[in-house]
Amino acid sequence: MFGPRRLFLAGCLLTLAHSAVAQRRARTSPQSQIPSPAYDTSLYNALEWREIGPFRGGRVTAVAGHAAEPLTFYFGGTGGGVWKTTWVPISDKDFRAGSIGAIEVAPSDANVIYVGTGEAPIRGNVSPGNGMYKSTDAGKTWTHIGLANAGQIGAIRVHPTNADLVYVAVLGHAFGPNPERGVFRSKDGGRTWDKILFRSDSAGAVDLAMDPINPRILYAAMWQARRGPWYMSSGGPGSGLFKSTDGGDTWKELTRNDGMPKGVVGRIACGRSSRPTRAASSDLKTAARRGGARTTNAICASAPGTTPTSTPIPRIPTWSTC
Repeated sequence: MFGPRRLFLAGCLLTLAHSAVAQRRARTSPQSQIPSPAYDTSLYNALEWREIGPFRGGRVTAVAGHAAEPLTFYFGGTGGGVWKTTWVPISDKDFRAGSIGAIEVAPSDANVIYVGTGEAPIRGNVSPGNGMYKSTDAGKTWTHIGLANAGQIGAIRVHPTNADLVYVAVLGHAFGPNPERGVFRSKDGGRTWDKILFRSDSAGAVDLAMDPINPRILYAAMWQARRGPWYMSSGGPGSGLFKSTDGGDTWKELTRNDGMPKGVVGRIACGRSSRPTRAASSDLKTAARRGGARTTNAICASAPGTTPTSTPIPRIPTWSTC
């Protein structure tokens, strides 16, 4: 008669005892190793994303602005040319291509704008560009400045104090090989161009990063990719990450350094921090899980190629030095 009651009472006692042990363990366990933020997060609680137009802008892969003009922005559509706040098209009368791959405003002169045509995300309906354009009056007029056979352009970087020194990441033709690929440099504002980094006629440059403190330090991402009518091929021996410490005169490959991804290398994105000793650990782990590696002064993320690697990517990898 008393068996069920006794069992119920014993179960309650065991539950209470387990809860007390768990609480003691929680009190004696070591503190979390995750560092507290160095800023007051309440300052950002009121920030919200909102659409600022234009309301029929379509896909956009290029956005730029200037620190001295915080209310002025430029964006390049994948089929609609270059637009400027308060969102008016500013390239229609001068451009011969509607697909925009990259925009960069010269840090030393807000009136100087470089635009590379041809978007770098090579979708099935990608449109080619016809090279580089430049404005010296904040977008009122434009001049075509070469690289007409570039096809798709992934990034532009301008020297922080010299508006005539510009670097361009040229991906090349999306549907076939062509020699006009790699990293190009102009020292005279686009009047002449030099090819300073080249892998092959099937691999081009897709991204560039410039050290904001020492602009002679550059990182370049190369991508071997081709779009066909019914397929997309991404990754291969032409893909890789490169670094220059002399303004692009010479380059050192970092692709297979310790800590970098193994197997087929696909598209790479690279960015340089203005405070090289600081980086968010959550961002580093995210990059690592996606196939990336953190360097001493940069975070480099690599998208896997089309052929899966047999080597699993560790959750917390070893970091390499570039």
